[in-house]
Amino acid sequence: MTLRLAALLSVIFLSPALNGQEPASAPAPAQTPDYTLDYGYDRSDRMTVPVSVEGQGPYQFIVDTGAERTVIARELAAELELGPGMKARLHSMTEVSRIQTVIINALEVGGKRVRDIHAPALERRNIGAEGILGVDSLQSKRVSFDFARQQMTVTPSKKRERSWPSDTIIVTARNRFGYLVLIDASVDGQKVWAILVTGAQTTIANSALRRKLAGRGRIGQTWPIRMLSVTGGTLVADQTVVKQIRLGGIDIRNLPIAFSDVHPFRALDLMDRPAVLIGMDALRLFERVSVDFANREVRLLPASESQGWRLGRFADASGLPPPS
Repeated sequence: MTLRLAALLSVIFLSPALNGQEPASAPAPAQTPDYTLDYGYDRSDRMTVPVSVEGQGPYQFIVDTGAERTVIARELAAELELGPGMKARLHSMTEVSRIQTVIINALEVGGKRVRDIHAPALERRNIGAEGILGVDSLQSKRVSFDFARQQMTVTPSKKRERSWPSDTIIVTARNRFGYLVLIDASVDGQKVWAILVTGAQTTIANSALRRKLAGRGRIGQTWPIRMLSVTGGTLVADQTVVKQIRLGGIDIRNLPIAFSDVHPFRALDLMDRPAVLIGMDALRLFERVSVDFANREVRLLPASESQGWRLGRFADASGLPPPS
């Protein structure tokens, strides 16, 4: 079984003229109206939304809250005759690569347009879609995923959050190198730093967490899995089932996680601190999830009992089908 990892694309541009700084993008309007999109899933159970590029499309892009940059398939960039941008150094799950970017003059999602994007161009077979919608298109926004209705809503962070039920869990996050990290989180009683990553098919923990859990006798049977990153790199990880992942005041039980020191842990300086990337296998257990980048806040709404939740406080993932 091969799991896909689109997540956490850190890009450093290598233009001498800009002294290594990334190019500026045109600012979004101060008050951008809400938009709601119906989303689908790719073959790896990652969310995809329709995106127009240079007025063409729509094309299906993976939504990735862990990707710093919007990415486009190299084949689509050639088809649209996009001009070359700057060279960039891209940090993927498995490696650091030197990548050619292309210039997207206009990208449209939900009727809203983002201009002048220098997007890394990667092979379609490694992405698993026509592109990845990263947080460079979502800064100063609140992104809500309604898993029951299969809808994604984007609103300005300055706008008040719409009403959520009383059993919603609100978790404060910390900004770490541009990524939101939940600090009120634990795995089998061990406090961890947790990042929500909608572009990852499965949940991944680092070796620092594995050592902590092993020291308490909390590592059960493991089995090998193969993982593929967007740059084509592969790695083999050990997967096991943990009894409890706690996010704020809510629990996910019996969830498989893979242990591997994937590159994002190094990029975020989390190699020596227990940390976990929360993937789509965990997030889809909720009815709704909201990520507010500007206000550093995450909201989690438990789903109904038919989705595996018990008394609104925990979900049991043991009955869920394995990733395809």
